[in-house]
Amino acid sequence: MKKKDTTFYKIGKPLTAFIIKLFFHPKVIGLENIPKKGRILLAGNHTKWLDPVTLVGVTKRQIHFLAKEELFHGKAGWIVRGMGCVPVNRKIHDKNALQEAIDYLKEDLCVGIFPEGTINRTEDVIMPFKIGAVKSCYEANAELIPFIITGKYKVFGKSVTIEFLKPRKIGENLEEENNQFMEIVKNKLIEGKKSNE
Repeated sequence: MKKKDTTFYKIGKPLTAFIIKLFFHPKVIGLENIPKKGRILLAGNHTKWLDPVTLVGVTKRQIHFLAKEELFHGKAGWIVRGMGCVPVNRKIHDKNALQEAIDYLKEDLCVGIFPEGTINRTEDVIMPFKIGAVKSCYEANAELIPFIITGKYKVFGKSVTIEFLKPRKIGENLEEENNQFMEIVKNKLIEGKKSNE
């Protein structure tokens, strides 16, 4: 596997962390659930385009996100490539992207996936999870760390909360594992919504 150039990630991470903390003051719960080493996959709900930026800012591990292929083109493409992201063609069942994620995990790296596949702009609490996250974990014998993002991004507010749950191993029944994973995130989102009412 050819490793990606992640120079921009390494240079930009301290600045990203500073900006996120300065403007949004996110509340972070369960950061101790992210091991310092080893193959892990972070996966959770997707609320805004700021989600991956915030995750970079609050975590210590370098995260290789799966990102839609369109982001790799245009003026901002060099940023996405410099972050070490994996391009995903959302028009097809992109086996190449999935295999690349598995390869990264087998190198004891950290991969980030938003299993809804896109930002949730519906009225539903959560959209159905694609199976790629649990499949990648199973194939690479990696641990899945669910995260839940609640609240809204308000400048100089303290309304965004990110919670990282304990790592979990994925069994061979991927459909059942995916459903359980989705229910865990969904229930946490419902709890968070009730507490903010």
